[in-house]
Amino acid sequence: MRFTDKVALVIGGNSGIGLAAAQGLAGEGAQVIVTGRDAGTLASAEHTIAGLKAYQADIADPDSLDPVIQAIRARHGRIDVLLVNAGIGTFAAARDVTPALWDQVHSVNLRGAFFAVQKALPLIGRGGAIVITGSIGGVLGIPGNVVYAASKAGLRAVARTLAAELVGEGIRVNMISPGPTETPIIHRNVGMSAAEVDGLRRQMIAAVPMKRMGEAEEVARAALFLASDDASFITGVDLYVDGGCVEL
Repeated sequence: MRFTDKVALVIGGNSGIGLAAAQGLAGEGAQVIVTGRDAGTLASAEHTIAGLKAYQADIADPDSLDPVIQAIRARHGRIDVLLVNAGIGTFAAARDVTPALWDQVHSVNLRGAFFAVQKALPLIGRGGAIVITGSIGGVLGIPGNVVYAASKAGLRAVARTLAAELVGEGIRVNMISPGPTETPIIHRNVGMSAAEVDGLRRQMIAAVPMKRMGEAEEVARAALFLASDDASFITGVDLYVDGGCVEL
């Protein structure tokens, strides 16, 4: 029960890693608030997780988070744990990347994630923890991954800079970087057909030393560790949860 009486906000908590993290936080005693774009999965999360409150918001539109922050301020007055998990992917050769595709991905993965943290910061005090979901794609040179990789590499820089800025305020900032993980994001690669997604999945499994996809719960457990007092002397790290892709 590491999160008893804690208030946790999970941006992008209606599916995948974010939903698994929300379940874990609630199971360990937290009051959990999640955001997401899809009304159906938000309703399902509220039905599944006792006490959870879900709000529809699009991380690409920072102003859509204002009602969420206002509601948390009115009801709880603080945020103890912030998980920023929302993201989208794409694969495109460098010659095929358009400004529109670049902006679409970066508006969520980099710009949106930064402003989500900025919106929540006034409610995060000493002892607070921020965990941001990155990707091993941000540190690996994978052909066709330039748009996504750049967004996640930029997000890694954001996380480390925030950690340096906020350490004096007693706020820890860390990142988890999953490897290939069985989540809905694999089916939200912009511009990819179902057959292309299936081929990508097979390629990813072949590249993982453990020869399997990770599970959302496995990544969520790492996020909860970094958000908890078990990690009280850890800030500014990028924790790979990847079956050995980067390490081996």
